[in-house]
Amino acid sequence: MIVVMDNGYATLSGDNKPFNSTPTGPFPFEQVLINEVIPMIDKSYSTIADRDNRAMAGLSMGANQTMQIVMKNLDQFAYLGAFSGTANYPKTDPIDVSSFMNGAFKDAHSLNRQLKLLWLGAGTKEPVPFPASIGAFRSMLDQTGVKYQYYVSEGTAHEWLTWRRCLHQFASLLFK
Repeated sequence: MIVVMDNGYATLSGDNKPFNSTPTGPFPFEQVLINEVIPMIDKSYSTIADRDNRAMAGLSMGANQTMQIVMKNLDQFAYLGAFSGTANYPKTDPIDVSSFMNGAFKDAHSLNRQLKLLWLGAGTKEPVPFPASIGAFRSMLDQTGVKYQYYVSEGTAHEWLTWRRCLHQFASLLFK
């Protein structure tokens, strides 16, 4: 397994808003990852360059980015890991599956076939609003029938120990 870590604060030329979606398309980090990073890794290393052998995971803001990118690029990824975050952060309200992320989670049957693993993890001492935000996301998945695994890091908060434990748990399930 090759683990690649890139900076999620990519910007477009002349743009100083790195995380926000552009009016015309995906946010800059998605463009950099899909159009530059993945092709460069596949060209430089001995990879199996297909979705069935590619995972993406992120922590905190990176969990949000991961969900946004993977769900729009299911032709590129079969495994999704979100550590201490979800795409609905910081909202804690019930999620309307028909409009959330353009309905990406409304067809559970199709999504369950496409994603080999949808994995979520968080610490028991995460600060507000993380527990409720992750809870709202899990509730939406439960209601729609989207399969996922959830890990709880006992006694940890929004911190590196939580994310190291999450990575350990998530990585052990990849590429079986």
